[in-house]
Parts: sequence; structure tokens; C-alpha cells
Amino acid sequence: MPTTRRDFLGATTAAATLAAQAGAQQTASPNDRIQIALIGAGDQGMGDLRWALAAGGVEMVAAADVYDGRLDRCKELWGKQVFTTRDYREILARPDIDCVIVATPDHWHTKISVDAMNAGKDVYVEKPMIQKVEEGRAIIDAQNRNKRILQVGSQRVSSVIYQKAKQLLEEGAIGEVNLIEAWWDRNSAIGAWQYSIPLDASPQNIDWDRFLGHAPKRNFEPVRLFRWRNYQDYGTGVAGDLFVHLFSGMHFITGAQGPNRIFSTGGLRFWKDGRDVPDVMLGLFDYPAAGKMPPFTLALRVNFVCGGPESSGFRFVGSEGVMNVGSQVTVSKFKRPKAPGYTVGSFAEAAQKAYVDKYRQEYGDLDPEPENMRLTTEQRFAAAPDYTVHPPREYNDSADHLRNFIQSVRTRKPVIENAEFGLRAAGPAVLCNASYFEGKVVEWDPKTMTRKA
Repeated sequence: MPTTRRDFLGATTAAATLAAQAGAQQTASPNDRIQIALIGAGDQGMGDLRWALAAGGVEMVAAADVYDGRLDRCKELWGKQVFTTRDYREILARPDIDCVIVATPDHWHTKISVDAMNAGKDVYVEKPMIQKVEEGRAIIDAQNRNKRILQVGSQRVSSVIYQKAKQLLEEGAIGEVNLIEAWWDRNSAIGAWQYSIPLDASPQNIDWDRFLGHAPKRNFEPVRLFRWRNYQDYGTGVAGDLFVHLFSGMHFITGAQGPNRIFSTGGLRFWKDGRDVPDVMLGLFDYPAAGKMPPFTLALRVNFVCGGPESSGFRFVGSEGVMNVGSQVTVSKFKRPKAPGYTVGSFAEAAQKAYVDKYRQEYGDLDPEPENMRLTTEQRFAAAPDYTVHPPREYNDSADHLRNFIQSVRTRKPVIENAEFGLRAAGPAVLCNASYFEGKVVEWDPKTMTRKA
């Protein structure tokens, strides 16, 4: 393995990436245009749509949302010709629409995705793919039955950073993995989902009953619509919003199918604004051996009260080194001692001498403490890693993820994150909520993707 710093795949890859982005828009045939619609026109949905349009050869045709103000915004951004409706079924009934982006609150993901595939549309559905673990099979069955393209919106699986981490792990850069740690820390109101509520929000311009759907009936309360992630009735908490990204990225890098034991804990520590989900959550997951991966333990943390800047990343601990994955990839090799050392101070003097004599015969004068072990913790962390790779400048994995979806819609080739992959990530994530609220370890079958206990 190389042991010098180098740019990630060099200038060639960066140039190729940028050329692909520009070329897609320049070379797409007018007869090959993909007609796309947006269902759920919030910030995330609009961001997804922008990246889909940037892939080239894509036309925005229609949008559905329960708030009229967002429908008006769609026309402002993409033209008065855009068809808008509160009822997503009107979009699915249109024969001129090829695919839809589903960026609604989580409790609508399964229903709309299945309806869309049954109507012959390809689907890009935001993560988590499901709100309840029992819903996953319905989406998988609908994808298989209708032979439709479905991509789940956890963009890290399309990242060149994660592709490089996957390659390094497969090449044995850190030996055999035994522990993986991942975290996502936030320290802002927006990061903790205190999204803006429009001043004109009213029963006249919001279809409140349509928003509720199968959730419990309530009187009009706009905070629940515009900050829906804060409530169990519509969202999946920090586990479904952020753990699922970590699961997706880690599963892509390792090829793991999922854990068999899940335990989570945490609490509502700071954002006591009426939400009924925790703002701090920690999860522990035991992964059985699968394929080339040995058994390992995964530890996840999400913290909305971290007191510092937002950060997220992975630490893969192997038998021969550590790989850190975030905005770049670094590998630091272990320098393990060739001699084990000894602890004989509590032995009688004769016993000490006998042990040391035998030790010297076996190991000679080998130092039991390699140079890197003499460093303090601060010195070890400050030391340069053995290997560092960087993505191209201004790289964005969301662009690649939506481009991957659009290419699959056009070519009918498989996406990188289909319904089965989506359930393998979302299942354990939403079961963190089950473990937290039920106060017990949850068992999951990673092969059948079903809860056992």
C-alpha cells in the first residue's frame, strides 16, 4: 500500500467528473428527455430536483405539496408551465411523467413509492426508505413486480470518497476490521430541525388532512408540518434522519448486510420544544460474519447538543491500522511490538529471574514497546497518517447520486441503492427507535430483513 500523501485519483478524475457533468447537459438528445415530477417540495426535495436537472436531459413537469406556498415557489423557480397539485395521485395519473422524487415526511414514503411504481413511474425516494420496518417488503415487492427503478436518497453510497474507502478496505489496508465507530454532531437550531414556519400558514393554504394521512388525527398545528422530523407520528427521529446515512455508507464500504443485535440509548437533553424524540442517541450493533467481513461491532452517535461545529465521520479499526472516512480518507498503520513484554514484579525473585531468562532466550533484546507506543495520545493524533486521499475540488456526492438515478432511468441499468439496500440500512435505523422506546435489545435478521424480537 502506498505510504505517501496523494490527491484522490489525481487531476484526471477531477477533470473527468466535471466533464461528465457538463457533457450530460450538452449531449442529451431532445428525444431522450426524462420528464420528472417532485412530490414533497420542501428544501430537501427542491435540492434533489436541482441535482436531477443538472444531470442533463431532464425536464421538470409537475410538483405536489400540501402547502400552496411551496407550489407557488416551484412555478417561480421552474416556470408557470409546471403543473402543481396538492394531490400526488394527479401526478401519477399523467402519462408524460417518467419518474418522481418522493421527498415527503417519512410516514408517506412507502405509500407514495408503491403507488408510483404501480403507476409505472421510476422513483427516487428520500431516506429513510420506510418509517416502520414492516413497510420495507411492500416497496421491495413493488419494485420487483413492476420492474421499476428505485433509488434511495442516501447519497454517500455514490461518493468517490466512499468508493476509495471501500477499495482500501478490500485491499487489506487496515487488516481485519473488528470495530467501527461513526458519529454525527450538530450544534444549531436548523441542524436540530427547528425549521422556519411561514407566516401565512393556515388551513386555507395547507391541506392538513392530506399531510396527516394515516397518522393520528389532530387539529391544525403547522409546527407539526414544517418541523415534522420532531414527531414520531411523521418522522423517524435522529436514527432515521442521520443514523441511516451512517448505515448506508458503512454497508457500502464493508459489504455488510446488517446487524443481528441492536441497542440504543439517549434522551431529550436540550431541545425541549415539544418534540417527542431524543436529541442525543447512541447505538451499539453486533454484526455477524458475512462474505469477506468478519464479525465486528458498530458504535453510532448522534448529538444535537455537541457545543461545537457540525461534524460527521467514520473510524474503522482493523488488526493492522485505522481508516478515518469523512471529507477525505486517511489510513494510519499500526506498528505492533514483536515482543510481548512481561509483568513479573509480583513474582518471587527466583521466579522473576527464571521467567526473564526464558523470555530472553525466546525474544532476545527485542523492544516490547514500539516507537509509536511511546508517544502521548496527543502526539499520536497529531502525527501525519500514512496515507491520505482527497476528493476533487468542489466535489458533491448528491450530484453523483442523482446522476446515477437519472442514468438508470434512461438505461434501465441497476441503481447503486435499490429497495433492498434501502431496507438493510433503514431497518436497523428505525429499530434503534424501537430499542430506545421499548428499553431493550432488539434482534434483527440481516438475511431476511425482519425483526426477530
